[in-house]
Amino acid sequence: MMTRPRPTALVTGGTRGIGLGVARALAREGWDLAMCGVRPEDAVTAVVDELRHAGAAVLYCAADLAQRADRTRLINEVRARYGAVNALINNAGRAPRVRADLLEATEESFEEILQINLQAPYFLTQAIARDQVERRRADSAFTGSIVFITSVSAEMVSVNRGEYCVSKAGLSMAARVFAVRLAEHGISVYEVRPGIISTDMSAGARESYDRRIADGLVPVGRWGQADEVGRAVAALVRGDLPYATGTVVTVDGGLSLPRL
Repeated sequence: MMTRPRPTALVTGGTRGIGLGVARALAREGWDLAMCGVRPEDAVTAVVDELRHAGAAVLYCAADLAQRADRTRLINEVRARYGAVNALINNAGRAPRVRADLLEATEESFEEILQINLQAPYFLTQAIARDQVERRRADSAFTGSIVFITSVSAEMVSVNRGEYCVSKAGLSMAARVFAVRLAEHGISVYEVRPGIISTDMSAGARESYDRRIADGLVPVGRWGQADEVGRAVAALVRGDLPYATGTVVTVDGGLSLPRL
């Protein structure tokens, strides 16, 4: 009896924070993984071993996706190992190095954040989508999907990190344009929009968010967890919402709901 091949996913920034939550969720569901990050391979050995112990084949590539050469190298390594991946999870990104008031923020910070958070995933998606389209043409049974991890900051304003908000708003539109472009090829595209999630990126603001959550900022009254975002992504890429391409799935405990 023929066994069905395991699906494969590329999770950018998959060794920490939300990306690791996604990688863990996919590994539990029988996916093989390609992951990238800026840390050297020997710094992520424990994470890779954990995912392999969960049953996933794992390819890790140290790559700064803001650099075109690194992005090309990642794409080539993924192609050599897996061919066209079934799912791309655009998760990698960063906050500004300094939370500066909108009237004081620098062009250098704006350029860095837009290059990492928007330009890099935009063109990585272009390359991976080309591979998925080609594979679909050759094999109609191939399933492909793309997920953009954005943020409630795509719509909610933070005046001390305007460049981050602009990058996430741009990424939200990227999800929409790719959803429309790829629909004819049967490739679904989704946006997952997390709220206040407990990760190393948010650790610097923990005290402030603890107070604000206690004061009612988040209706469910707590921080979100990376695993909760991961489970939402897993549901999308396994095909639970096949007629919902372009959909925004908000994972924020009600933070962004309009309230009186």
